[in-house]
Amino acid sequence: MNVYWLEQSEADVPAENDWLSANEAVCLNSMRFAKRRNDWRLGRWTAKCALSLTLDVPAHLQALKKIEIRPAPSGAPEVFFDNQPAAVTISLSHRSGIAACAVAISGVEIGCDLEMVEPRSDAFVADYFTIEEQALVARASVADRDWILALLWSGKESALKALRAGLRLDTRSVIVIPCAALFDLNGWNQLRVRYTGGRCTEGQVFHGLWQHADNIVRTVVAAPPPDPPIPLKIRANYCDSASRLKPVPC
Repeated sequence: MNVYWLEQSEADVPAENDWLSANEAVCLNSMRFAKRRNDWRLGRWTAKCALSLTLDVPAHLQALKKIEIRPAPSGAPEVFFDNQPAAVTISLSHRSGIAACAVAISGVEIGCDLEMVEPRSDAFVADYFTIEEQALVARASVADRDWILALLWSGKESALKALRAGLRLDTRSVIVIPCAALFDLNGWNQLRVRYTGGRCTEGQVFHGLWQHADNIVRTVVAAPPPDPPIPLKIRANYCDSASRLKPVPC
């Protein structure tokens, strides 16, 4: 199954807000704290750029205003174009001034996440990880511990987004299982995440991929299983109203 992937940074976001829909502008204006506003704008800009490419929408600001990302009752993002549901599913993540958007066809269960590789305490591990995951961390070398923890946490976040629940669910209700197999495309590796919560007696399994580069761990999980993400490329003339963009590998 194809998954398209786009990352953007705060430097990519326009200074003005004329690319937001009227509802999105109201939502932004209701946010009190600058960090929350900046993160939200970065996520929305990244999503609209990715959707413009995958939906073949003209790349000008008036067209971007017609792409609207609305929260479902669960909080999961849903895409509308010109007030009609779009035939895509997306997942968003942002961390430390970088945002990612994963796009798949409608009806797919998908979640993505970015995590910085940084120290995490033993108390964090004990509070949020399963016995199996704690054992994996305990076996890791000092050099590997931080990125393995980032991988496990990112996999959990992705799976909880795919379940359309987020951190409302206990993080120990999903078990991240990294796999040894390596793809030859952009260093993506396989993983599985098993959900042991109450919705599935046998335990639902998501298949996914992870990548560790530039001190960031990226994960995406989906049902059906995803192929390695296809990176999207934005041309320099993105806001040129005469241009139309296509999803192409970087």
